[in-house]
Amino acid sequence: MNTAIEDDSTLTNRYQTTVPASVRRALKLKRRDRIHYVIRPNGEVVLTRARDESSQDPVIASFLAFLESDLQEHPENIRSVTASTFAEAERLTAGVEVDLDEALPEDDDDE
Repeated sequence: MNTAIEDDSTLTNRYQTTVPASVRRALKLKRRDRIHYVIRPNGEVVLTRARDESSQDPVIASFLAFLESDLQEHPENIRSVTASTFAEAERLTAGVEVDLDEALPEDDDDE
């Protein structure tokens, strides 16, 4: 990459943003890829593709390893997702509305 790329994005009320297409192309990012941030003392932020899984949450990693092991040891417990499965999920979530742009409660803003 010989030319500097500059672009902007906006934070939602939930502190989420979309990575601009120009940045995604430059970093060859795909859906579900991880991004690594380095914040320098002068406030400059360097955004790169995450290289390894070592920064993964150890609790989530352990849980996923447990699931993988359990599925391998007990494949008889694996069930197909059927139309009735979806119908049951819809029944259980009926009336639940989610607004991804909803502001976080005050006590959640202090990260």
